[in-house]
Amino acid sequence: MDGAIPLSADAASAASPLPEATPHDRLIEAATELFCRYGVNSVGVDLIVEAAGVAKTTLYRLFGSKEGLVEKVLEREGQLWRSWFLSEIDGPGGTAAERLQRIGPTLKSWFARENFYGCPFINAVGESDKNDNRMRDLAIAHKKVVLQRLSELCAEAGFDEPGETAHTFGLVIDGAIVAALITRQPSIADNATRACSAILSGLRG
Repeated sequence: MDGAIPLSADAASAASPLPEATPHDRLIEAATELFCRYGVNSVGVDLIVEAAGVAKTTLYRLFGSKEGLVEKVLEREGQLWRSWFLSEIDGPGGTAAERLQRIGPTLKSWFARENFYGCPFINAVGESDKNDNRMRDLAIAHKKVVLQRLSELCAEAGFDEPGETAHTFGLVIDGAIVAALITRQPSIADNATRACSAILSGLRG
């Protein structure tokens, strides 16, 4: 997991956190940008500490290992993404069905960002040893929080099997994320919007 890639001046600038941040935060910020953009396995410890402007011993003192830093990055990214995504769905209010219908437009706004690199959990699982459950467990814990809220909305909307329907919405979300990462086309989210409409139409069937 410690193979290194060259760090261009542009990449170094993008990955470098603010100098007044603590070493802990600087390492998290630098590692987040590098891991999300280049992949966990492509980024070595030397690259991370260079971008963060700290000593290698500081990384090991704070996180124990690169793997420990990876886990902290994923945990923080998961918290930030869930907070943003669920607030976009719930924030404007409305019926449960109206909130579920916001899934596609919310994803589209994310896909259009210059720094959209896909889901860090999907990416990390894809890179890791498929017999190693560490990344998979982190991804499942992240998804459970999202699915729980979707299940609540599905129950409120009147679906007979809200848990199963929430998983269907989850598949739409994951599929759209992967397709948008591959194609670099934010309009992929329009297909997610149509898929959500088709699921919701079952309530009126």
